[in-house]
Order: sequence, then C-alpha cells, then structure tokens
Amino acid sequence: MSENSAKLNLLSFVGKTRILHLTWVAFFITFIVWFNHAPLLLAIQGTFGLTEQQIKTLLILNVALTIPARIVVGMLVDSFGPRNVYSLLLIITGFLCLFFSLATSFETLALARFLLGFVGAGFVIGIRMISEWFPARQMGLAEGIYKGLGNIGSAAAAISLPTIALLIGGDDGWRYATGLTGLIAFVYAFIYYFSVTDTPAGSTYFKPNKSGGLEVTSKKDFVLYLLVNIPMYGALALLAWKVNTLGLITATTMYVIDAVLVAIFLLQCRKIYSLNQQLFTKPVDKLQQYKFKQVAILSLAYAVTFGSELAVVSMLPMFFQNTFAIPVALAGVFGACFAAVDIASCPSGGWISDKFGRKKSLVILLIGAAIGFFVMSTITKDWPIAFAVGAMMCSSFFLGSAAGCVFAVVPLIRRSLTGQIAGIVGAYGNIGAVVFLTVFSFVSTPVFFLTIAASIAVTAVAAMLLDEPASKMFEVLPDGRVQMVEMH
Repeated sequence: MSENSAKLNLLSFVGKTRILHLTWVAFFITFIVWFNHAPLLLAIQGTFGLTEQQIKTLLILNVALTIPARIVVGMLVDSFGPRNVYSLLLIITGFLCLFFSLATSFETLALARFLLGFVGAGFVIGIRMISEWFPARQMGLAEGIYKGLGNIGSAAAAISLPTIALLIGGDDGWRYATGLTGLIAFVYAFIYYFSVTDTPAGSTYFKPNKSGGLEVTSKKDFVLYLLVNIPMYGALALLAWKVNTLGLITATTMYVIDAVLVAIFLLQCRKIYSLNQQLFTKPVDKLQQYKFKQVAILSLAYAVTFGSELAVVSMLPMFFQNTFAIPVALAGVFGACFAAVDIASCPSGGWISDKFGRKKSLVILLIGAAIGFFVMSTITKDWPIAFAVGAMMCSSFFLGSAAGCVFAVVPLIRRSLTGQIAGIVGAYGNIGAVVFLTVFSFVSTPVFFLTIAASIAVTAVAAMLLDEPASKMFEVLPDGRVQMVEMH
C-alpha cells in the first residue's frame, strides 16, 4: 500500500488525491442543486405569485426528505459501492432539476422540492469513498476537505445562479439556471462513473452480511439503535406540524402523517430485529464486536454542530441587520462569512483529530464552540460590529472543526457499515437543524444562542464517553472468514 503511505499532496491529481478531488466535486454539485432555488426565490415567487407561506413551505420541504434519504443511501452505498450510488444519485438529480425547472404550478414546485431533498444524501456516499482510499492518519484531513469544499456548493449557487438567470433574461431565467445545474449533475454522473473505483487496486470492499438495517453486536447496542431511530421520526413529525401551523395542511392530514410515521417506525423495528435476532440466541464473538455508543455520541455531536450551523446561517443576516441597523446586503455578507469559514474549519478539525487524537480533539472543539455561542448570546447594539463579527467567526470555526472531527471518527467504527453509520450521523445534522429552527421560532435571539451553547456543552460531556478508535478492526468476508484491517 505505498499509495496509502505517501504524503498527502493536494495539488496532485493521481491516486487517492485524484479520488478526493473527483468526489468533493460530486458533493459540491449536489449542494449546488440542493440549494439552487434559494437565490432565485424572488423570481420564482414572481412567476407563480406565491405567498410568503408558500415560500416557507418550499424551504421546509427542501430538507424534509434528506433525513430518511441519508439512511437509505447509506445502506445502498455499503451494498453497491460509492461509485455506482453517487453516479446514480447524480443522474436522478439531473431529472429532478428538469422537473423543478418545468413546473407550472405551486403543487408541482412543492413536489419537486420535496424530492430534491433526496440530493442532500450525497454527502454520506463520499464519506465511504474517502475512507476506502485514505489511511486513518490522513482520514480526518481528507474527510474534512471533502466536507468543507463540498459544503460551499450552496454559496456557489447563491453567487452564480442569479447572474446566470439575469444573463439569460426574461421571466424564465430561473428555469434555465436551475435546469443548467441539473444538466451539470447529469454529465458529471458519467465523468465520475468512468473516473473512479471503489477501492485502490488489490483492496477488498467490505460489505455488510445483511441489508435493510444496521447490524449491531450486543443486546445493549440493539436497544440503543432502536432509541437512536426515534428522533428521526420525531423530526419528520415536527416538520409536518410546522407545515400545519402555516395553514398548508389540515390537522387531520398532519395526524395521518404522524400515524404513517409511527407505522413505518414499527416496521423498521421489526426489520432491525429480524436482522439482529441471532444476538438473542448466540453472542457475537468479542473480536467482531463494535460499540454502537460511538454512533450515538457522534450523531448527537453532529446534530449540535452541523444542525446549529444550518439554523444559524438562516437567521444571522436578519440578526446583524436588526442589531446594528446595517444595510441588507452587508448583513448578508456577514451571514455568509459564518458558512464560508467551513472551507478552513472542516479540514482543520480533521487535521487536528488526526494529529492529537479523535476523542480529545472533539471534546476541546465542542467546548470552544459552546463558549463561542455563549459569547454570541451577549452581543448587543453597543458592541463594536467588528467584535461581533469576530465572535461569530470564532464560533463558526470551532463549530465547523468539531463537525470535521465527527467524520474523522465515523469511518473508523466498522468499515463495512461506514455508509450506514454516516447516514445515521448525517441525518442527525438535519434533525438538529429542524429542532434548533423550531426553538428559534419561539424564543429571542440571545436565548436561541444560549440554547445552542448549552446543547453543545452537554454534548461535550457526552463526547468524553467516546472510545478512541483502535488501530485495527476486524471484518467478516463473504465466505465467513475474519480479516484484520489495519487502520494506519
């Protein structure tokens, strides 16, 4: 494995670095598509004469499907490989974009936006791909680069798509701009498929023995796995409630949705039991066990880091405008700075994790983020605006670094289940966003920041229970043989 022992050279376009660049571009494109409507909402509103309630509905629907999609896509990645699944997701993305751009009614727009939430699951595919190509000592940095560069796809959409729509001109400029993003995704699907492989030459791509759910290795982990699934359905029920409060679905419809969610959860519990029923008759060999508490702690950490980031990004411009009475455009720039820090913070968090240890790094970075949000809760109009922006960017750096730290650990739990684990952890990021945005709708901004600070502080305590990943893990081959996988 001379390739894996080579120094990471980001300017190279061969071997594992080539895979990293091709994969973050795929993620970047999915984020452009996922948020291609946001900078064009005024034009879309003008075309259809949408109300403010209908606009809010589109924004909610855009994130609704992402939660279950990340779980499903995680399973598909582990079973069929990231090359096939990323390529297929990009092809589907192309058609969904075309569907959105050709919409002739609000109902069609809403359906297309709901389905495009599926695109947000692209993130978990690359986590598995990067983990196959990079050794543990470089994995945090590589995953951080993948996450940081991919995330700026939303900023790229905000900057480029209004200009493209304007250049094309006319009332249909937004249609061509969103349709173009779909065409890019469609073309890149084939570029990606013919340019990558799931593993370096000679390496084994470990797959789960069973599909349809996560295999756990103890009775205690089985119970914890069931409990970890509950907030996913709770977040979807919360989204249904929010749409109901906007007056866009009736209470009866909301109760029907809730009943369907309960039924799906019970079916999932049954499926999980059928996958893991051998636990209750024959214990798993200690050599082959992994601790699901790792997944639960990392899920909580991602909920409070990426979840709060998504929530804060959506309200910061308004906060700066109202607090300091500055122009809307300048407030927007300050708000964008919070997300832009991701470019440096995610790779930094991964590098810190590689260098100084996974557990210690995550705990310290979470504590830093908690302090940062506590400081932000004290910002008033009497603060010098430069200090307020500085506090915001410091908070963002710790937050993004902690999120990068999370995905430096995810691939080191169980190689064959990396996609599913990344799907669960990634879904919690969206769950966190739904919860924090709901809290924000009920409380003042200082209380909102304090809530985030307290949530992160509690998570930092939980992170102290994390186990430092071992230098090797054991995987079961399809023929039943056990193979040791070195993580260095």
